[in-house]
Amino acid sequence: MEKALKEKLEKIVELVNNAMVDPDIDIEYCIPEVATTSDSCDVSGDPYLSVSYSEDKYVKRKIRLTPKYLEQTPEEITNLVTFSIEQFKEEIDGVQLGG
Repeated sequence: MEKALKEKLEKIVELVNNAMVDPDIDIEYCIPEVATTSDSCDVSGDPYLSVSYSEDKYVKRKIRLTPKYLEQTPEEITNLVTFSIEQFKEEIDGVQLGG
């Protein structure tokens, strides 16, 4: 992995950790050479974050950091990731409350 990309990914991990202080959401990082916090990472494809709802570990969403995503700044990527996590949480809340 090239140094600039590694530094960008490290910054994204740091920013996401600071932005997502939600006790209901668990984030696992599957970013080889940067942050791999899951035992079950699939490192054959793009790096990604795996988001799960703490009340139901089986409800997960992968947020892939595709090469197109990675053309943006760490701050822009973090905004996209946190927005995606918020959408995920709203969907889960809607299912739990409405279902």
